[in-house]
Amino acid sequence: MIGMYLTSSLLKKKHKVFGIDIKSNEFIGADPNYTFIQSEVNDKDTVENVIKSNGIDTIVHLGNTVDNDLDQYITDMELKKSKATDKFIYAAARDAGVKNFLLASTTMVYGLQKGREPIRETTAEKGNTNYADMKMLSEKLMQKEFKKGDTIPVIMRIAPVYTSEYTQNLLDRVYDPKDDVAFIFNEGDYGFKFCCVFNLVDFINGIIAGPQGRYEGIYNVCDTRQTTAKEIIDHEREHKRIGAVVQRSPNMGLSISKSKAKTDYRYFDPSNTFMNWNYDNTKAQRISPFRWNLGNTK
Repeated sequence: MIGMYLTSSLLKKKHKVFGIDIKSNEFIGADPNYTFIQSEVNDKDTVENVIKSNGIDTIVHLGNTVDNDLDQYITDMELKKSKATDKFIYAAARDAGVKNFLLASTTMVYGLQKGREPIRETTAEKGNTNYADMKMLSEKLMQKEFKKGDTIPVIMRIAPVYTSEYTQNLLDRVYDPKDDVAFIFNEGDYGFKFCCVFNLVDFINGIIAGPQGRYEGIYNVCDTRQTTAKEIIDHEREHKRIGAVVQRSPNMGLSISKSKAKTDYRYFDPSNTFMNWNYDNTKAQRISPFRWNLGNTK
């Protein structure tokens, strides 16, 4: 999903795009600047050949990410696949002299943070899920590999993504699967940070268009303001994608499974609703405006 929106934007800007995916798409044969290679992301020979044979300037590594090509359950198999893929892609990019390498990571690496201080890129990582562990390793392997060459590493710690039509990550915060009902605490004026896919695409375009060498590092890529639970409920009601909504007290017992939280990306413990979810995107705003939110996205 993310790759499709990004490809559309890059082609409109007349970039030459090489897309690697296991699924075909609508751009094949429709634009002379688009070359499609059907392959698994961990097919070392195929992916290396694309990187080394085409004078690639920028790689955007969206492989092995949820909402893009991974199931919600992250097991040891996904961790091993991601690690092996990262190692050969980073090495191939370095050897081919790729100028920029953008990695899709996750804000989940921060884990649960207390207090009200905004969560910045310098905040300690406390992630304790398989997906957080996987992306934290991806970050470390990338930073280690690119110390040896001139490729500029950009780590995008992306909050859970959405569009007006794709809202699963939003619903995960207001839905109780055990009772099969949406819920809201009090008036729903509490919120979470998400990332509109179009803000992510704008950020990637900003890195590509920017002067080389002025943007290396880690960025929180997310909407500028929080999206409240009430806004999620209202949006889904407007699009007729939500049924009954019950009002609950924050002190009420809800379905909680500590064991599922480790492997299931989509699992949300409602007792963590009022933790600090305020990721600070000030650094990323130097690259792009982050103008999209749930109210104005399509």
